[in-house]
Amino acid sequence: GKYKYSAQKKAAEARKKQKVVEIKEIKLRPMIDDHDYDVKMRAMLRFFEEGDKVKITLRYRGREMAHQEIGTKLLDKVKAAVAEVAKVEQDARFEGRQVVMVLAPR
Repeated sequence: GKYKYSAQKKAAEARKKQKVVEIKEIKLRPMIDDHDYDVKMRAMLRFFEEGDKVKITLRYRGREMAHQEIGTKLLDKVKAAVAEVAKVEQDARFEGRQVVMVLAPR
């Protein structure tokens, strides 16, 4: 009984200390304005500080599909901006009308 009790207490203590890594999502558009971009980047950096992964979804609408290089440039800019605090876990890949990229804290 005593052994069972101590094992139970140890397991509860381990559960208390563990951190569940969540995946937070940031949605972007190719023609995002500078201030909107800055707000999204601040949120992203806060997520990394909390130890969460960030999934960046870049959605194209209508004629934006014809200019995918704008979105690619934007994702490269994001990658460069968070290079020192995060690493690319899953590189940008197309899923229909959107591009998905997953970043994880270093």
